Amino acid sequence: MVDRRSRLAVVLLVMAVTLAGCTLPTFAPNGADEPAKPGGGKGTASAPGAPAQWKPCPEVPRELVGQGASGMTYECATVAVPRDWATPASGETYDIRMIRIRSKSQKNRIGSLLLNPGGPGGSGVDVAVYLSFGQALGGLPAEVTDRFDIVGFDPRGVSRSSPVKCISDRDQDASFSADPDPVSQADFDQVAALNKKIADGCAAKYGPQLPFFSTEQAARDLDALRGAVGDPKLTYLGYSYGTLLGATYAQLFPQNVRALVLDGAVDPTEGYVQGSEAQAKGFERAFTNFTKWCTQTPAKCPIAPDARGAVTDALAKAENSPVRGADGREATPGWIFVGLISSLYTESGWASLANAIDGLERGDAKGVFELADQYAERKPNGSYTNLFDANLAVNCADTEGAPSVEEIRRLQSEWRQKYPLFGAALAIGMLPCTYWTGKRDPYPAGPATGSPELLVVGTTGDPATPYENTADLAKMLGVGQVLTWEGEGHTAYPTTSCIREAVDGYLIDLKMPQEGLRCPAR
Repeated sequence: MVDRRSRLAVVLLVMAVTLAGCTLPTFAPNGADEPAKPGGGKGTASAPGAPAQWKPCPEVPRELVGQGASGMTYECATVAVPRDWATPASGETYDIRMIRIRSKSQKNRIGSLLLNPGGPGGSGVDVAVYLSFGQALGGLPAEVTDRFDIVGFDPRGVSRSSPVKCISDRDQDASFSADPDPVSQADFDQVAALNKKIADGCAAKYGPQLPFFSTEQAARDLDALRGAVGDPKLTYLGYSYGTLLGATYAQLFPQNVRALVLDGAVDPTEGYVQGSEAQAKGFERAFTNFTKWCTQTPAKCPIAPDARGAVTDALAKAENSPVRGADGREATPGWIFVGLISSLYTESGWASLANAIDGLERGDAKGVFELADQYAERKPNGSYTNLFDANLAVNCADTEGAPSVEEIRRLQSEWRQKYPLFGAALAIGMLPCTYWTGKRDPYPAGPATGSPELLVVGTTGDPATPYENTADLAKMLGVGQVLTWEGEGHTAYPTTSCIREAVDGYLIDLKMPQEGLRCPAR
């Protein structure tokens, strides 16, 4: 049986980071010419504009966590949407997969609560299943599941929804193991060449389809899903990148909004370079908070009192003498860096990081690979989900103004000085979209005129979507109100009673929390 609390934390809290930016992925076509078939349920997709045709799919929670939640029913449906919303009459479509979860004790039903866990590339079907296990396991409170159908969906290109796949497992391994900060010009040139190969390979496979994976296209899908589930207005919970998707929806369809909770805000007004630097700053701040925790609780942190020194030493030693794991992989600086990123998404991950670095010193790489594989969605057999394929396709479709190779090289050096552990890697991570040849389709960045008030939730210690984004997103939308959690990790709801009560009151009764409310960490 999977540990549902742990797995829920992974899915909810490890989706926002610009994944390509943190792991130096190298991509190449892997021969998966046919898109994967939708998982769960039976039957073909409903035609565009038609109601969803729900079928029981208890196999979905069974495959994910061993069984469904007690007192819940699970149904799946597939809805066809135009590939390009600018030319819907072309007849070309993508299939969008949904799951609907209903509590058997549901009463006074309000409608559907649609979910997106972020990424881009995260599966809303998966996260809906994990959230269905209730508050005791870190899921949604009964107050919400008793009033709403919980509807998760995989956005276009993601998981079960006409998935993008242009990365081989071997190339995934190579990218994660690569040095996150190639210092010499020769090493940098090698990474740059690999990223050009990435872009060329994905363009060769998907070509004209590449701009269709943009956030604006997905936001238009979201309105089609609202209609397919029969709701006159949308109630939505978006985490991380899901806040960008929700904000885009509010700008395009303000008249169709009932309530949007945007938790872990992305700032749409930031440029590509500015957003990457903000993440470098956010992760550096989170790591500093981790080192303070080590100093204050040395009994829980075997690498205290100098946690930063221990991590830096582990990265340096791995350059020449990496520890070999049980499966034969070497714990290179790249794998250690991925494990480091993974651990900072939740405060509960700090002890795992300390133990993993301590393990390396003792010649044991198990902890590092557990953290890294959790983040990378690498399975025990060495295969990967399509999280990173979709992440690349969406990010690059959305991105205008990617920096030149020369500018990235300059920023690598500058950010290394400002953000010693994370700056250089976040600069290098912009290379894939620099070489991207697909047409771009940037999302809008303006007010949601005509929308009701939206709740924007921020966490002061958030590494991936820094807290400063919260007020910026609320201000841009013009109808946003900020709710603050003074905690650590990425995203807040439903972590504490203060956050839960504030968000639940908004979702159920459309009652905004007290303006300026700041919820304590515990």
